Amino acid sequence: MFTTTGSRGLYKAPLCKGLLLVLNGLTVMLTLLPQYQDMFVYSLQAVAHQHQVWRLLCGRLICLDVKDSFCSSLLIYNFRIFERRFGTRKFASFLLGTWFLSSLVDFLLAQAFQFLFEHEVEELPAGLLAPVFSLFVPFYQSIPRMPVTQVLGHIHITNKTLVYIVGLQLLTSSPFMWLLALSGLISGGLYHSNALWLQKVFFVPVWVSSAGKYILEPLFSSSQPNDETPLGMGATLDIQRQQRMDLLDQQLLLAQYNEARRNVRRQPQGGLLQWTRLFPSLRHRGQNRPPVQPHPEAQTHQSTQPPLLENSPVAEEQVARLVEMGFSRIDALEALRASNNDINMATNFLLQH
Repeated sequence: MFTTTGSRGLYKAPLCKGLLLVLNGLTVMLTLLPQYQDMFVYSLQAVAHQHQVWRLLCGRLICLDVKDSFCSSLLIYNFRIFERRFGTRKFASFLLGTWFLSSLVDFLLAQAFQFLFEHEVEELPAGLLAPVFSLFVPFYQSIPRMPVTQVLGHIHITNKTLVYIVGLQLLTSSPFMWLLALSGLISGGLYHSNALWLQKVFFVPVWVSSAGKYILEPLFSSSQPNDETPLGMGATLDIQRQQRMDLLDQQLLLAQYNEARRNVRRQPQGGLLQWTRLFPSLRHRGQNRPPVQPHPEAQTHQSTQPPLLENSPVAEEQVARLVEMGFSRIDALEALRASNNDINMATNFLLQH
């Protein structure tokens, strides 16, 4: 399973969909029209010595290498969860801020490389690469790591492993791609931590967001997936087979998660988060709740009937927030009940199932 962000496509992610369609379309056009590729070369020498500042815009948006375009598209598709989670305006502000910061860091790193190794960096790979690398910062800090399987008994494969592999593939695609990756990570760390109040300096204005909502969002918005449609309601055999495979994948992940949770009871759990404390088993979830005085007629059945999870109160406002992120109402209710109405725990739980 590649993505760690669910299988709802590009629903609630119009900006990611627009970037994928527009930038990849322009890459294909430049591949068919090579005489115009020189206008989109990211040349640091031309910007510094010939004052061609326009190359910062053209050279840092469109990929000239199809392989770079493919890998960056996979990463943008996987990072669409941040647009659902924080909203399109904040996600666009993050990309805009890291784009400006990385353009400055690119020159600083190029000058430092020339000073240390006496080699001038003339050109860098073209495309929206540094902002894509900057998204690894919130991905590393916000998305929890869940074990999926093991290779050779020692190498753990998590839900984030393949994303890092694609990033490594993009990193090794050209000699100076490491400079853009380092620039993106530095700019992403600075913006994500709001160092020097960068989030108040680089942001998308409200009027721009409103204009894009009425002009561009209808063009790139995706329809809401219908999770409650039965498999036999007019679906083709291929769709039914794919849905069954997705269901089996989810059941397999749940089984592996429960197995890991049972093993943790026998030995201390490694990692930063104690998942068994965040999501206890169903038969232990009712122990932390205040005792409820049973009715006289229900005392005879008290010892045989455990407390039902469906009776837990759920805040409707938190359910609405999870539905706005793209999750279904049924999944949102189940996650909030399992996490005792903690919106952050419920969000992380839904990202993994």
